[in-house]
Amino acid sequence: MDAASNNSVDDVRQIVEEVSYSPAEGKYKVYIIDEVHMLSNSAFNALLKTLEEPPSYVIFILATTEANKIPITVLSRCQRYDFKRISIETIADRMRELMEKEGVTVEDKALRYVARMADGSMRDGLSLLDRCISFNFGKTLTYDMAIDVLGSVDAVVFGKLFEACINRDVNGCLMVVHDVVMQGREISQFVSDYIWYVRSLLLLKCSDNIEDVVDVSSENLAVMKQETELTDENELMRFIRIFSDLQGQLKYSTAKRVMVEMALIRICRPQMETGNDALLSRIRDLEKKLESGQFVSSMPASVTDQGRPAHEGAAVKSSEEAAKEKIEALAKALPDDIKQVVSRWGEIKSRVVSPLLKQYLQQARLSIAGDELVIAVPDGIAGDYLTDPNNKAALDELDRIMSDRTGKKVSFTVKVMRDSAADEAVYPDIEKLIRMDVEEGGEDEDPLD
Repeated sequence: MDAASNNSVDDVRQIVEEVSYSPAEGKYKVYIIDEVHMLSNSAFNALLKTLEEPPSYVIFILATTEANKIPITVLSRCQRYDFKRISIETIADRMRELMEKEGVTVEDKALRYVARMADGSMRDGLSLLDRCISFNFGKTLTYDMAIDVLGSVDAVVFGKLFEACINRDVNGCLMVVHDVVMQGREISQFVSDYIWYVRSLLLLKCSDNIEDVVDVSSENLAVMKQETELTDENELMRFIRIFSDLQGQLKYSTAKRVMVEMALIRICRPQMETGNDALLSRIRDLEKKLESGQFVSSMPASVTDQGRPAHEGAAVKSSEEAAKEKIEALAKALPDDIKQVVSRWGEIKSRVVSPLLKQYLQQARLSIAGDELVIAVPDGIAGDYLTDPNNKAALDELDRIMSDRTGKKVSFTVKVMRDSAADEAVYPDIEKLIRMDVEEGGEDEDPLD
């Protein structure tokens, strides 16, 4: 009985009534209920008594792929047998035996590819093989023919895509996707196969003598071993993570190609991500640039020293001096209203009534984006509180206090610092800039006074 289409109480009651009669011939009556997890709760209850005390001549076989959906009261009355996936070698050997009986010539490479696509199911493997033979009836089934019929991509294409990702070649990645789409390949299958390919690279990278687990030809295996030398385990795991997330999104997307292209751009641009694996990838890129000498300290010919044109042999200013000059220039360029807020920032914070707002402002720093004041807070509770729309009243209070103390309407925005190292440059502490400006100018009094 197929429980997917016969899952009512009446269907089960019919079986229960038949159980009371002994077999007309043979020793046993065997009932096989496929997809048993599809039975309704009432149907399970109707079957429960018979399962608990079945006649000696009755055997029930309950088949399912989702045993977790079967009530515990039913599971406790059954013996459980979990079937394992069939190995690629076993599926390929069985299909080879059948092809010899049918008189069909098939390349071993094609058989192994179909066996891998079967994903441990002999029935699915035979169905895929039958489809490949039907499309190429009367011909020797080759590896390329199997790829064409199943809408898959050859390992050479995956190798080309992988090298483009490692080299941060966005154009190369997009051209591979374009070729795959123009050949009529299924995007979802392409993503699934690429995950499998990178997984094989990861296994080869992490373990020795694992060739038997990685199901590829000896030619492709040699190429893949060379590709593993191009990167490390963390980068491979980042690829797998991004494409695994993509695989889940493709199920509900109507623009699959766009989703794949976005994922490849993220892989080639690790600075777009904030995770640890992306940070490691960015560090790795910097190390490669340092090793290749791409970072060269230079200054333009127009740089002057105290008004004199730079000339050959002139001393080049140190990076510390250049940074100091940049900070001094930024401090002098700050708008007057922002300078007033910065100079009175301690007083402004002390007049805040909300205890939570006052606490979180102690962790904040004042910065600037364009001509707008930025209140930069660390990622965490402070960032969540100040960016929550429900806490707008607290920010309105801060706005009023700033206007009262400065006599001007100063617009500001709240930014969350998620990467302390990178945010030092993105959100410079302008309180320090103001102090430096005052010290360099020799002013002893408050500029507001």
